[in-house]
Amino acid sequence: MNAPRFPPDDPREWLNRAQSSLLKAQVSAMTPGIYLEDACFDAQQAAEKALKAVLLSRQARFPYTHDLVQLLAHLEESGLALSSEIRRAAILSDYAVATRYPSLSEPVTTDEYEEALRIAEHVLAWARTVVQKDETT
Repeated sequence: MNAPRFPPDDPREWLNRAQSSLLKAQVSAMTPGIYLEDACFDAQQAAEKALKAVLLSRQARFPYTHDLVQLLAHLEESGLALSSEIRRAAILSDYAVATRYPSLSEPVTTDEYEEALRIAEHVLAWARTVVQKDETT
């Protein structure tokens, strides 16, 4: 079943897209022939879209970048305190470019994939909470 669609400036649409990327990351790793690097890219995309949903909910502008360090800095500039767990999302930035192409990095291990997935899941859950709170204030 597909999630409802919202306008592109609605944080809920970004959360839906983050959820879609997270589902792809979860399913990809169990599908024969799909590299863990590709699943980690989808985990990075989930975290990226979740962070952008929070920025939208706070009426903060954001660049169209894959650099999660930059997005985390924008969140802090918007006045949001970030836990160390949310800051861990920064390590997912490597999966946005380097691991997507042959020979730019070592193959992703199962442990690295599982860590990327845990981080993305945590960021998405946190983002849902923040967006929901921002909607009620």
